[in-house]
Amino acid sequence: MADEKILIVEDEEDVLELIRFNLEKDDYLVETAMTGREALDKALAVSPDLILLDLMLPEIDGLEVCKTLKKDAKTDTIPVIMLTAKGTEADIVAGLEMGADDYITKPFSPRVLLARIKAVLRRKEAAAGAERNTLRIYDLEIDSGRHRVTLKGKPITLTSTEFSLLKFLAGRPGWVFTRYQIVDAVHGNDYPVTDRSVDVQIVGLRKKLGDAGKYIETVRGVGYRFMEPN
Repeated sequence: MADEKILIVEDEEDVLELIRFNLEKDDYLVETAMTGREALDKALAVSPDLILLDLMLPEIDGLEVCKTLKKDAKTDTIPVIMLTAKGTEADIVAGLEMGADDYITKPFSPRVLLARIKAVLRRKEAAAGAERNTLRIYDLEIDSGRHRVTLKGKPITLTSTEFSLLKFLAGRPGWVFTRYQIVDAVHGNDYPVTDRSVDVQIVGLRKKLGDAGKYIETVRGVGYRFMEPN
């Protein structure tokens, strides 16, 4: 059963009710607005998972509403599908440039609309998953999905062990780990290792990180930690 909340922004009441009927039949939670100003207020108040936004609206038009939503940190990640009677290439480009995720022209099939909504929500979930797999700390970005590290936007080539070591320490800033805890986390239990081999890996990793190597701190007599951001 769907539990996503969708905000319909449409000033034609019959069209709004038709969309509402089909969405609720598909088990979506529905909120509605009939003006651009009401749309902005509702988006902030109810935090919808997706917005269906008509282009021609009273008070504030759909393009301006979309632009405002995408500039606000509280609403910029909400997907927007624009609904409009306009179908020219210029209108489509304008909507997408304002940050719309998809564009459907009237009249449209309810089945097509539902399919497009599901596709956009799937993309949103996939993007959220990718974001969860990416760690950003200081000037470093550690992308687990792509197994890639960048420093100030520039890629750094690491071995598999160095990558796992950096990910482990940076993922728990401020925590101190012994060398054997680090080995267990990176290689698994019972991996043959000496204190010296961990130290060698740390030295090599710091060298590749350049100035950012300072974030990996030695805790004398214990092990290592990643510097906690202030």
